[in-house]
Amino acid sequence: MASDEVLLEVDGAVAVVTLNAPERRNALTPAMAAELIAAFDEVDARTELGAVVVRGVGRSFCAGGDVQTLTDAGRDPAAPDAYAGMGAIYDSFYRLGQVHAPTIAAVRGSAVGAGMNLLLAADLRIVARDARLLCGFLKRGMHPGGGHFVLLSRLVGREAAAAMALFGEEVDGETAVRLGLAWETLDDDAVEDRALELAARVARDPSLARVAAANFRKETGPPHVSWEIATQFERPAQMWSMRRPAP
Repeated sequence: MASDEVLLEVDGAVAVVTLNAPERRNALTPAMAAELIAAFDEVDARTELGAVVVRGVGRSFCAGGDVQTLTDAGRDPAAPDAYAGMGAIYDSFYRLGQVHAPTIAAVRGSAVGAGMNLLLAADLRIVARDARLLCGFLKRGMHPGGGHFVLLSRLVGREAAAAMALFGEEVDGETAVRLGLAWETLDDDAVEDRALELAARVARDPSLARVAAANFRKETGPPHVSWEIATQFERPAQMWSMRRPAP
């Protein structure tokens, strides 16, 4: 990896990808997003790996896009550098959704904005009871991006997606399970071990795991419009929202 902000470790047939920028609550910069993509590329290239666990170091799973990155992009979101930087962040969680092996997000602490997209991109979520899951885009004066409405509503349905994405409702671990946003909620210190346990189970047969994951996504994946199309719907709206004067 290019730096230590994304760590890739292997435990048997399970890859563990760790967001390791706790000083900014694992908020994504374009450089960190590029490291994430590189990690997922490496996982795909190693056919002996049958599952992936994504986790974060520190108090947050992922606090979304880095504030400075968003501020810089807001000056002119269509400028080539800004557009490419935001695109890299989009691409990082979209790439997670395309990883060949089944994926689990082990979520402790907060997940906001692009951090929500990252956990939503996984096949399964194990979350801490005291987790804070918040869409957060409108609170920042931004339109959601990255296909957020599709990713969220395919798990929780239209009503809960509206409550979270439009009206700013925050969700904890117990509520996440009740809504179908997570499979299981546990004490903070048990989350990662449980995710690794599930990952090891499916990873026993890496080839089968990869084929099953591909077909699972094709058969259950985003309704109505594709994730890719939703991303294109949302990108110009998000750029517009970022270019406005701060409300």
